[in-house]
Amino acid sequence: MISSETIEDYLGRLASGEPTPGGGAAGALHAAQAAALLSMVARFSTGPKFAEHEAEVHDILERSEELRPTALALADADEEAFGSVIAAYGLPRSTDDEKAARTRAIQSSLVAAAVPPRELVTVADALVQLGRRLVDFSNPNVISDVAAAAEAARAAAATARVNLEINLSGIKDSDVLSALVAAIETADVVIEEAESLSQRVRKQILR
Repeated sequence: MISSETIEDYLGRLASGEPTPGGGAAGALHAAQAAALLSMVARFSTGPKFAEHEAEVHDILERSEELRPTALALADADEEAFGSVIAAYGLPRSTDDEKAARTRAIQSSLVAAAVPPRELVTVADALVQLGRRLVDFSNPNVISDVAAAAEAARAAAATARVNLEINLSGIKDSDVLSALVAAIETADVVIEEAESLSQRVRKQILR
């Protein structure tokens, strides 16, 4: 599992000639890093100087700590789901029955593979919103890490978006397709908001 292996081992597998892990897992790890960065900034924004924001910081920290393992779980889920897609495409297709079974398996696996990136968009959105709350009062010594978190969340959303887009041509279920389109549109918004948050931090640093 990605969540329990070393960074070096994960990167070695990512760089290998094996199809998994791939971009979807990498996107989820971007989100996990964003969550970790926000947790760090929140922890540096405590004490007497930040007393009036104590409740807000506590809430942000609690939520970012929840989102980190959620993102890691999505990395594992994406790897597993894409493995199922590969297995489905490798099923025999010599007879009509085999062809029909293979088609059903492919459709089922593609629908399942679209779940992790859809959920990743939601996670990325939540992370950007936490960053937007934190940036107004966070410790100026670590304000750049809010921008780093925003950029990581943006990368997560952008990766999820392209993984959803690539599934549009393969999935036949109209309801599922509608859900994917909606998730892609949400990803567009998250990416814009993440970029805006990063720019906001840069303006604070450079003023």
